[in-house]
Amino acid sequence: MSESFDDSANGHTSDSDVPGHVKRTAIDLIAAYADRDRKELDEVLPRAFDDADAVVSELKVIAAFLSRRVQQTGVVWKPADSREAVARMAAEMLPPELEFAVSTAWEAHTVGEEEAAERFTRGDPMVYVHMLAAFAAAIGLAVYKRAELLSTLRQVTGLAE
Repeated sequence: MSESFDDSANGHTSDSDVPGHVKRTAIDLIAAYADRDRKELDEVLPRAFDDADAVVSELKVIAAFLSRRVQQTGVVWKPADSREAVARMAAEMLPPELEFAVSTAWEAHTVGEEEAAERFTRGDPMVYVHMLAAFAAAIGLAVYKRAELLSTLRQVTGLAE
């Protein structure tokens, strides 16, 4: 059983009240971006759409965990690295109009301009889903190999075998 995010020092990030399918969806989105696999992304998007707000929330928790891991390991990861990585992944994985929304909203978010980020999303939680999944994949791959990243995320969310 996983515990609250505050227990992340013990390897747990996710609230136990979050349904397993939401956690799996978040990890599957990150996997699709980490693999740069459009087909995999297209397969998981309907699940993400069905629970968009819960998936966004879970992706925020995972992104915060991975951000802490980057700091703990000493990997140099600047806001510019984040913007570039999200923009590159969005360009590879998304249609142009969604790519623009994701890239510009993430850029605004990284410089603390939340109102501008909200305007770019046009209230669509799926833009946040893409932003956070691309970011989590990019920052996660800065610390872990792909298989290790996904295994670690399963463990910290309480989904480990």
